[in-house]
Amino acid sequence: MTATMSPGAGAFAETLIAPTLSGPPAVTDAPGRGIIPGVSGHMAAAPTLYELDKQPVEQISPFVQRRYLSGAQSTFVKWTVKKGGVFALHHHSYEQITWIVEGRCEVFSQGRKFIMTAGAVLVIPPNAPHEFVCVEDTIDIDFFAPARQDWLDGATSAAAPR
Repeated sequence: MTATMSPGAGAFAETLIAPTLSGPPAVTDAPGRGIIPGVSGHMAAAPTLYELDKQPVEQISPFVQRRYLSGAQSTFVKWTVKKGGVFALHHHSYEQITWIVEGRCEVFSQGRKFIMTAGAVLVIPPNAPHEFVCVEDTIDIDFFAPARQDWLDGATSAAAPR
């Protein structure tokens, strides 16, 4: 199975083949399972399995790397940010759900400061101005809806991270 994804600004579009998972087969037949009667195969697309850590790494700035995948209606991204990494004040039309897996970030929005540590989740509505300052090495998982068309078109980030 393939998916099309553009790896970053100035880059060319490429077709990625889902990486093979190690160990026992990750996708096998399961006759009769996961099927809703009355919904035919042509009405429901089949899922595609990926390993996020095997997707291309994009070096966005000296402090920021990302790996992402986009589906038809959403984008999932893993940011790896070094201490001192900043996503400058910006806004976008996408809803953003941010989950800090490791590290610590300070998020500023609407006159408020949100301190995010491992396990914290922040829901940022569309068009809400926000700024991230990572005060520790951080792993940040973000979910955007709808899909980040700007990234698929080759833009690195509206926030110009540093």
